[in-house]
Amino acid sequence: MNRTDGELDIVTIGRASVDLYGQQIGTRLEDVASFAKSVGGCPTNIAVGTARLGLRSALLTRVGNEQFGRFIREQLIREGVETAGITTDPERLTALAILSVESDTSFPLLFYRHDCADVALCEADVDEAFIGRAKAVLVTGTHFAKPNTDAAQRKAMRIAKANGARVVLDIDYRPNLWGLAGHDAGDNRYIASEAVSAHMRTVLADCDLIVGTEEEVLIASGETDLVSALKTIRRHSRATIVLKRGPMGCIVYEGDIPADLEEGIVGRGFPIEVYNVLGAGDAFLSGFLRGWLRGEPHATSATWANACGAFAVSRLLCAPEIPTWEELQYFLRHGSQERALRKDAAINHVHWATTRRRAIPDLMAFAIDHRSQLEDIAAGDAAQLQRIPRFKVLAVEAAARVAEKRPGYGMLLDDKYGRDALFSAAREPDFWVGKPIELPGSRPLRFEFSQDLGSRLIDWPVDHCIKVLCFYHPDDPSDLKAEQVEKLRAAFEAARKVGREILIEIIAGKNGALGDDTISRALTELYDAGLTPDWWKLEPQASEAAWAAIDAVIAARDPYCRGVLLLGLEAPVEALREGFAAARTSKSVRGFAVGRTLWVEAARRWFAGEIDDRAAVADMAARYRTLCDAWVEAGRTAAA
Repeated sequence: MNRTDGELDIVTIGRASVDLYGQQIGTRLEDVASFAKSVGGCPTNIAVGTARLGLRSALLTRVGNEQFGRFIREQLIREGVETAGITTDPERLTALAILSVESDTSFPLLFYRHDCADVALCEADVDEAFIGRAKAVLVTGTHFAKPNTDAAQRKAMRIAKANGARVVLDIDYRPNLWGLAGHDAGDNRYIASEAVSAHMRTVLADCDLIVGTEEEVLIASGETDLVSALKTIRRHSRATIVLKRGPMGCIVYEGDIPADLEEGIVGRGFPIEVYNVLGAGDAFLSGFLRGWLRGEPHATSATWANACGAFAVSRLLCAPEIPTWEELQYFLRHGSQERALRKDAAINHVHWATTRRRAIPDLMAFAIDHRSQLEDIAAGDAAQLQRIPRFKVLAVEAAARVAEKRPGYGMLLDDKYGRDALFSAAREPDFWVGKPIELPGSRPLRFEFSQDLGSRLIDWPVDHCIKVLCFYHPDDPSDLKAEQVEKLRAAFEAARKVGREILIEIIAGKNGALGDDTISRALTELYDAGLTPDWWKLEPQASEAAWAAIDAVIAARDPYCRGVLLLGLEAPVEALREGFAAARTSKSVRGFAVGRTLWVEAARRWFAGEIDDRAAVADMAARYRTLCDAWVEAGRTAAA
């Protein structure tokens, strides 16, 4: 939920764009073939970064009344940024920025900003009550380049000062956004201009914090050397000045500027490999603001800023790469053996787990990702096989009837027979969707269609969860276990590479005894192999001791795991009720993903022509509702 009341730590003002980052590294922008999408624009990135670091942030800007404008708004809500200050412009398009990594020193950047939505920001968009809720406002240099955006920012500054709030200036100098360079010079960071300098000097006096690179300090002052530049800024403003120095970190100046600039306040540095500098300054400032707005010593704020900048410069994108507070603290405690932080598996896991698209505290999933079982019911009849997709659509209708657009419900659907059903499920906005990749019944594990997962998964919607079933028992022969683990690792690594969640389903009972420690031993072995899936899907356990052992393993090895879903194996409802009651003692179990118990009887009768579509939907919905009610009731009983 995006609240619009209460105090805000900071309101950031200015650019809001969709950033498209070239996914091929080390090539000209002209030759990039595919792009990754994220929100962008300096103040938008900082709003995201400060929210991730635990501040309550909001953005004041404009976006277009189109898909990219809605994407920015929706993504900010996911990030916890308040969106009450975002105006939807009915006439203009959302801005675009297209970027690439040509080398470790060349980062081509194209701005598509001609008459874009955020350039139309005006004084009327600045609501006094909204700004009055903020402890600080952040204004950005590029939005002083146009008269209307200049006026909007100055109005916000006046309101902030009148309310005792502080003003932060990110100099954010882009010469071509001031009309000083061509369209292809978006990565040019410095062109001297007395006109720009004179304009920026008029902003300095009302600022409490001024942040910029060496080149930005020069343009804000109009000087040609760094010492003179800082002293000129100091003559105009008593603000805290933060000088960003790239891989050398930063220096903070309070009071008079020393003759030796190294005598300022510095934070801890973090030597890392430079991968992409674009957006690193926004991550840096997010970290500094977390400390500055919470009253930390400047050295602490600078340390956090340097660390956040290190994360961003070591990864490809901007806003998506800014660390969360938990991730930052993990890094400060443990450090990293990798100069390229994007290669640190432990840090990457914390980042992934603390930036998931949505919270899913409970999940009741209708599983109809079955292929071979429905093929058996069709008995090889070509006409009946062609009806399988239709039956899966009916299952979606049944599940949606029970869910009633409430969160906590979902489906497992396949892309062999489930294409139409997946389209139907997409119309249910809160549905969780998982899709299988295993070849049904394979042991050792094989993938369906192709062993090349990467090329297959890239086509999947970003919120579809990969599901892989493995018949794995800890007492299996070592060579079989090694082969299966290697396949699971391939699935896990592919999931992380393409940014999809993964559910690993383990069925042990079909290939050996199922004791109190069987599944906990299996999970331990899989964790030892480096697998940290988002979800586990497991058989019901016969005892509380078995669940306690599973809980202990998950808590020790991956406290970020979303949890366990119970599978059904065509068990009758009463048996599942008993399994639910036992599972409700577990801290890890979050719900179920049950299939044949819900649909197999309706399928047999529907394929045989004994019932029509309406009856099939009604039958499956009734069974699903009964199971959902049983899960909820088991929870109430356990709580009591």
